[in-house]
Amino acid sequence: MEAEGADGASGGAEAALSCFSFNQDCTSLAIGTKAGYKLFSLSSVEQLDHVHGSNDTPDVYIVERLFSSSLVVVVSHTKPRQMNVYHFKKGTEICNYSYSGNILAIRLNRQRLLVCLEESIYIHNIKDMKLLKTILDIPANPTGLCALSINHSNSYVAYPGSLTTGEIVLYDGHSLKPVCTIAAHEGTLAAIAFNSSGSRLASASEKGTVIRVFSVPDGQKLYEFRRGMKRYVTISSLAFSMDSQFLCASSNTETVHIFKLEHLANSRPEEPSTWTGYMGKMFLAASSYLPTQVSDMMNQDRAFATGRLGFSGHRNICTLATIQKLPRLLVVSSSGHLYVYNLDPQDGGDCVLIKTHSLLGSGTSEENKENDLRPPLPQSYAATVARPSASAASTVPGYSEDGGALRGEVIPEHEFATGPVCLDDENEFPPITSCRGDQQDKATPS
Repeated sequence: MEAEGADGASGGAEAALSCFSFNQDCTSLAIGTKAGYKLFSLSSVEQLDHVHGSNDTPDVYIVERLFSSSLVVVVSHTKPRQMNVYHFKKGTEICNYSYSGNILAIRLNRQRLLVCLEESIYIHNIKDMKLLKTILDIPANPTGLCALSINHSNSYVAYPGSLTTGEIVLYDGHSLKPVCTIAAHEGTLAAIAFNSSGSRLASASEKGTVIRVFSVPDGQKLYEFRRGMKRYVTISSLAFSMDSQFLCASSNTETVHIFKLEHLANSRPEEPSTWTGYMGKMFLAASSYLPTQVSDMMNQDRAFATGRLGFSGHRNICTLATIQKLPRLLVVSSSGHLYVYNLDPQDGGDCVLIKTHSLLGSGTSEENKENDLRPPLPQSYAATVARPSASAASTVPGYSEDGGALRGEVIPEHEFATGPVCLDDENEFPPITSCRGDQQDKATPS
């Protein structure tokens, strides 16, 4: 759910975005510009809360926030080989690391921090920023295409395994061992994304006509969706909804496609209760007797819903989020706008554009008291996915929630990796001087 290096199609805006990314649970948006970077909360449709902004680092082309915490990772064109990790609420630098080449992508979860260069991937322990593993000699990956599961219990990593085909390498970032290789597409990969639990992996090739979903960790193909046959497009982002029921895909066209991941055959009732369910079962049975090409065509579904953009050609990313208890489609464009659509989870169809926000203005301060008066909403990963019942057991004081979730929220203990990063404690990280590093000579070959 990241976009880096916005192209020239941004309409010549004076302060066009150089990068933009949603955080891991889609409760926050980060943008980078020539002047610096900004963080926004996505807790309301009508109001875009400006959580933090900094002009200390110009020409930012990567900015990633760890969930709704105060940890943010920034990379600038002024020092493209250096990663800076900040505690923005305290206004301090936690650490920085330099690498042997330009940094192309950063991925985070509560256990691992991933740094992707063109021909290598560095895996850090986010607790103390120790370098755990370096995956060397990967096929040239000039766009820094990679994905990291936000589920820290597995921390799966995916990256291209070939220069010429759509092969995906699946790596276990928790045990630091390779898992499998998936022959996903005939053409070169353009986009990959995990679902929130790390049990599904979606992919698209440079042709952009077919999107496939595979099971993790065995790499079996589960779904195949056809975005369109009339023309090749460039898929710019793929994103699952947090409940893994939907998958959205944006491209360089004016349409965002949303696909519904129906229950698989082995999880359906013995006897389908509807005519469409019965016909689906018949098609599934018949497909096993048909040639592969015909079977594949039968397994490909059209989009469940679509979002119509008022532009094409601008670099953009999309995601699906629950805001104020309703499912929304969010699209960010390199022109500096956030578009919010309503999604009908029952009938699909055309998503209705309900709000457009400009990201280049001053925004609304996070201190807006309306935030504190809103009723509890399922805004965070902890609230919508991992929170146990009210009588649940142990909890620990967690991240300093600055807008992605209600203030003072207590994160369930199982939501953290062992020894969680609690950014309210300035001693949580080692002294700044001990966390600076040059990774050129410290690589551990895979």
